[in-house]
Formats: sequence, structure tokens, C-alpha cells
Amino acid sequence: MSDEALEEQAIAARLRIEIARRRISRQALADMARISLSTLEKALSGSRPFTLATVVRIEEALDCRLRSRGASAEAPASGFAPDHMGSYSRPAVKWVEGDYLTLRPSFGHEGAIYAYRTRIAWDDTASHLRFAEAERIDAAFSQSGYVSLPNLSGHIYLVTSESGQYRLIMLGRATRERRMFGLLSTLQVGAGSQLVPVACPIALVPLDQIENPAFGLIEGEAAEPYRAVLDMALASDFCRLRQ
Repeated sequence: MSDEALEEQAIAARLRIEIARRRISRQALADMARISLSTLEKALSGSRPFTLATVVRIEEALDCRLRSRGASAEAPASGFAPDHMGSYSRPAVKWVEGDYLTLRPSFGHEGAIYAYRTRIAWDDTASHLRFAEAERIDAAFSQSGYVSLPNLSGHIYLVTSESGQYRLIMLGRATRERRMFGLLSTLQVGAGSQLVPVACPIALVPLDQIENPAFGLIEGEAAEPYRAVLDMALASDFCRLRQ
């Protein structure tokens, strides 16, 4: 049996253990990882191989590693990110790693704030930073992807790329408190099945700086402290909205 086939079997075995240990259904895991139940079932049964993208999504959803350290990946573990991500080294970007309270305006409730968690962490095998979202009330739309840090602009890009569809967060230089502000560009559900491009300010605040952070849709007086933080994105010129 080839090394690739052995690795496939090992991943499937580890995944079955995690599913049993956490007492979650396969449908729940598929929803968390934003893959189809059919894809998950076929990969676990061995009738279809795990793709790297599928394994990464499952690892991020479960917050655990399924691949062995020697498994192949999209880039060699050189200690430097690929050129198209900015060729950064881990020591140079280690300060970015961590959990962040992520704030943006609600698209459907005037004056409300939408809050969730974003984790940024180094992927040893792929040799670059990844991010993954959690604590979203619309968990099926949680995003994950790679982090680009080019030296030329000094900005940080959180990029989701799925089947040719992109979502982008562009963040300015971090403040002394390691808070990051910028612009989110994504798609919003419109009339019927229509998807409409939308952009808004966004803020990422180290989670340990917020006492008893709230997640989900935050409205009324409870939203005011978070609104004050988010308003810094425009007030301090980290991003601009023009018509």
C-alpha cells in the first residue's frame, strides 16, 4: 500500500475517533467544516480520497490536527510563506498569532454589531499563517483561509478562496495594543437567491483584552462599547468608504 493510501487511512481513523470522542454527528461536522455530508461520508469510507482543502477545513472546525507531521501539503515546510503570501517568516509574524474578537456592523439590524472569534495560527506543514472563524450565530457561513502579509503595503490580508469565489479582509498596521482595523469585502444575501457585493469596516481585537466578550448579534446599549471600538476603523483612517 502506498504512503498516500496509508495516510488516508490514518486521517480517517483519527477523524472517526474525534467524532466519537466529541459525540457529534457527521452532519454536524460537515456543517462546521462547510463541506457536504456526501464528501465526508465518502472520504471516511475510503471511496474518495481526502483533499487537502477538506482536511484543512475539518482540522480548523475541530481545532485539532489530523495529518501526520510528514504528510504532504500545498507548500514545503520551509519556515517561509509562499511568494504570493508575502514570503514572511514565522518569527516575523508570530505577534499576529492568537484569538481575536472580530467586530463588524450587522447587515440586517440597524445600529447592531456582529461579533465572533477569529483565530490566526501558523500551519507548520503548509508553512504559512491560517485563520478560522468561530462563535458565529450563522456557523454555516464561518470563513477560513490563508493570511498574506506583503512588505510593500504593510497591510494584512485574510483571504478566503473557495471554488473561485473570494472573500477578503484587508487590515492596516496594528496599533500598540495589537488591535487591527480595516475593511471587509464579501457577499450579502439579497432578494431570493441573489448575492450582492458589500463592504464594511471591521476590527480585530485580541480576545484577552476584552473582559467577558459577547458573541453573536449585539444590539442596543450592549453594543455601544463594541461600536466605539469599531468606529476607530474610519475615525483613525484605517479604511475609507466612498461613493
